[in-house]
Amino acid sequence: MKTINVALIGSGYGGFLHANGYSKVCKVPVKIKTVVDAYDLEKAEKFAKTYGIENVTMNIEDALNDPEIDIIDIVTPPISHVDITIKALKAGKHVICEKPLTGYFGEEDDEKPIGKKVPKAKMYKKVVEQIEELKKVVEASDKLFMYAENFVYCPSIIKSAEIIRSKKSKILFMKGEESLRGSSSPVAGYWDKTGGGSLIRIGCHPLTGILWLKQVEAAARNEEIRVVSVTADMGNTTTHLNEYEKRHLTIKPYDVEEFANVTLTFSDNTKAVIMASDNVLGGTKNYIEIYANDGALMNNITPANNLQAYFLDQEGIENVQFSEMLPEKTGWNNLFVCDEILRGYVYEMQDFVECVAYGRKPVSDFNLAYEAIKTIYAAYQSAEEGRKIEL
Repeated sequence: MKTINVALIGSGYGGFLHANGYSKVCKVPVKIKTVVDAYDLEKAEKFAKTYGIENVTMNIEDALNDPEIDIIDIVTPPISHVDITIKALKAGKHVICEKPLTGYFGEEDDEKPIGKKVPKAKMYKKVVEQIEELKKVVEASDKLFMYAENFVYCPSIIKSAEIIRSKKSKILFMKGEESLRGSSSPVAGYWDKTGGGSLIRIGCHPLTGILWLKQVEAAARNEEIRVVSVTADMGNTTTHLNEYEKRHLTIKPYDVEEFANVTLTFSDNTKAVIMASDNVLGGTKNYIEIYANDGALMNNITPANNLQAYFLDQEGIENVQFSEMLPEKTGWNNLFVCDEILRGYVYEMQDFVECVAYGRKPVSDFNLAYEAIKTIYAAYQSAEEGRKIEL
């Protein structure tokens, strides 16, 4: 079988997650041939050495013009996702795009800071216009667009989907959350760099997982189900804390939210609630709860309790990773074990590589990416205007 060659666009944390996922893909030969980093060649070279990648460049055209490259895997900041996707598809490459699909990052005449000054109604309108144009490009191409939403590929979510298909359950209510202790990114607090705060950066995961599970339900029951309205409340919960009181928190919101609570109403009158916060200590909290007419499914993604540890000091384990966003290793801790599998990164890459090799459609596709970003910006408008937004 022909080896699937990948060009990884970006050498940051997202690149690390994808590279680890590719290393565990089985049955289909896959190789990261090139890593592209337009800003930091030294970082890219170090990344390439770690993963045995033969080509390092700062110019994406080198990857687009390479006839051996099959997949352009985009793990850059979201501001560049649409532009790179269009270039890659027009160059005849399949595309893997990290979340979120896109966002609103400001226009030349916008008053600054845009997160506080630009109306969210304008942002929503502009984002929808952009993804409509991108949709035309995707649909006109004979190449695949694959959306890297790892929640869809978590083993617990996959198993829940299997049960929903088999029982043809009616999902009445879902609740999902991703919350953690801020971000390691220095630009996480700036709307013009990230397209929003906690909702788009981390809340997008449970949101997209929930949207996908409703698609699974609709297909199993031969129904059509869509989001018809969004109601949201967002804000910043640390505004009254002094610097000492903020000492354990890492997020520094300049013009973005660090808490979001979003309620979705679907066309079948069922509901879902999504929460996201950057000020939750104790490690990363990921879950989706499913309440159906004939049962309940609790998807506890992280923290898992398959390995618990207790230590009085950190001597000798300073470089041992326990879990994400957990700085101290003393006392009782739930450790990440096979994290890249439990959080979906391996099955995500396995699906995408198989899709290219065998010519089938991905589980997580453009339609899911489209609906997720549209819903997110409807939520931003709802929170700002204090009302329900009809889709």
